[in-house]
Amino acid sequence: MVKIGDKKISADDFYKVLINNIHLDLDDEAVLKLYRSFYFLKEFTREKLIYGINTGFGPMAQYRINHDDQIKLQYNLIRSHCSGSGNPIPEIDCKAVMLARLNTLLQGFAGIHPDTLILIKTLINKNISPVIYEHGGLGASGDLVQLAHLALTLIGEGEVYYNGKITSTKEVFEKENLKPMEIHIREGLALMNGTSAMSGIGVLNVIYAENLVNWSLMASAAIMEIVKSFDDHYSTPLNEVKHHYGQNAVARALQNTLSDSQLVKKREEHHYNQKVEVDVLVEKMQEYYSIRCVPQIAGPIVDTIAYAKEVLINEINSANDNPIVDWERKNVYHGGNFHGDYVSLEMDKLKIAMTKLSMLAERQLNFLLNDKLNNILPPFVNHGTLGLNLGMQGVQFTATSTTAENQMLSNPMYVHSIPSNNDNQDIVSMGANAALMCRKVILNSYEVLAIEWMTILQAIDYLKIHDKLSSKTKKTYDELRKIFPCFVNDSVKYKDQKAVKDYLFNNHIEVL
Repeated sequence: MVKIGDKKISADDFYKVLINNIHLDLDDEAVLKLYRSFYFLKEFTREKLIYGINTGFGPMAQYRINHDDQIKLQYNLIRSHCSGSGNPIPEIDCKAVMLARLNTLLQGFAGIHPDTLILIKTLINKNISPVIYEHGGLGASGDLVQLAHLALTLIGEGEVYYNGKITSTKEVFEKENLKPMEIHIREGLALMNGTSAMSGIGVLNVIYAENLVNWSLMASAAIMEIVKSFDDHYSTPLNEVKHHYGQNAVARALQNTLSDSQLVKKREEHHYNQKVEVDVLVEKMQEYYSIRCVPQIAGPIVDTIAYAKEVLINEINSANDNPIVDWERKNVYHGGNFHGDYVSLEMDKLKIAMTKLSMLAERQLNFLLNDKLNNILPPFVNHGTLGLNLGMQGVQFTATSTTAENQMLSNPMYVHSIPSNNDNQDIVSMGANAALMCRKVILNSYEVLAIEWMTILQAIDYLKIHDKLSSKTKKTYDELRKIFPCFVNDSVKYKDQKAVKDYLFNNHIEVL
C-alpha cells in the first residue's frame, strides 16, 4: 500500500502505483485538512467575490454569477472544455494524470470536497482511467482541456479505460457501483486549473528515461569490450578533474560494469610499461568519440534527468490551482500557479537529452556496422556470405531515420507560446505538448537502442568473445539472446526489433 498526503509523493511512489499497480490510500490528516479548506471556503464566499465561484472564467470573469447558477457554472466549465482531439493518450498516462492531480489537491489549498479525492483514489485502485486526448492543452491556465476530460469522468460522463477497452463511464460506474462526484463549490475549476497532465506524464517520462540511460550505458560498456578499448577514458583520475556529478557517475558505472572484463585494456601495459618502437600503430591510440567520450556525453543527460525529476516532484507536491484557498490565513489568493513553465522547460530539456542519447546509439551502431571504422567485424556484422547476405544492413536505415525524427522533434515547445482566450492567456507554457513530444522522443530512442543491441549481440557472436565478457555484460547478452537468437541467413527483422525494444522498455537494468 502506498499512502499519500503524509509526505511528499516520490517518483518511486509513481512507479509502484502506475507500473506495479500497488493500491494507494490517503493520509487521514491530509483529508482533515481538505475538510477545513472546504468549510472555510464555503463560509468565506458568502459575501465575497471569488474568481470562478461567483464570477465567470477567463476574460468573462467580469460577469457576476448568481448564487443559484454557481453549481451549473462548474458543470458548464467541465463540459465546454472537453474538446480534446487527436489520439487518446495511453491508459497509463491517464492514470498518471489522475495520481498527479490527486496529490496536488491533497495539499489542501483548493477548497474541494474530500469526496472527490476519494473517488479519484478509488478509480486509480480499480484501474479505471479517463480517456484523455493528446491535443488541447496550452499549459496555462494549466492543462485545462486534458483535465476537463478527467473531471468529465468524475461527474459520470464521457469514456474511460476499463479492462483494457474504452467504455462508457456511465456503464462502468453502474457496474462498479460508483457514484459520480457532487459539485459543492468549485470542484470543476479545482480539477481543471493546474499542471497535472504535463507533470503526471512528465514523471513517467523520467522513469522511462532513467531506464533508457541504463540500457545505453550497458550498451556502451559492451562495445568497449567488443573493440577492446583502453580503460583510462572512464577512469576516476581522468574524470574527477571535471567537476560534474553526471560525468563521474557514468565513469563509476562503467568501472563497475567492466571490472571483471578480460577484454578492456590497460594503457600502462600497452604504451607505458613497454617501449613502443613501431612508426605506425596497428591498434588505435584512442577510440572514436562515441566510445571514448561516453562519460562526457552521457553525464549531462544523467544530470538533466535528475533535475527534471526534482522539478516534477516539486510541481506535483505543490498547489498549482487558482485561486489558492488558504484556510489557515483565512484568505483566498488570486494568481497564476497554474502556469506550467517549470515543467515545460524540463520536458524540452529532457527531450533534447534523449535525442542526444539516440544520436550516441546511432553513431555507436554505425561504428559496429562499418568495417572500415572498426577493422574487426565484417560489413554490417554479416555472419553469412558477403554480397549474398546483408546482415544488419537493413535495420540501420530504421535507426538513422528514427534518430533524424528525434532531431526534428527536439525543437522546443517552451518558446512556442501563442496567445489565446481573447488574449487573456497571452503567454502560455505549452507544457502538455512538451511532455507528449518528449514521450515520443523517448519511445523513438528505445527503438534505436534496440537495433544497437541487436547488432552488439551479433558482434559478440562473430568475435566469439562470450567467455571474456564482464559478468554483467554476459548476463545481459544471455537474456537478450533468448529474445533475439543469432542469425546467419537473412530474415524479416521488424518483429525482432519490437521484441527487443519491448524487453528494454519493460525491464529495469541497474548500471548507474
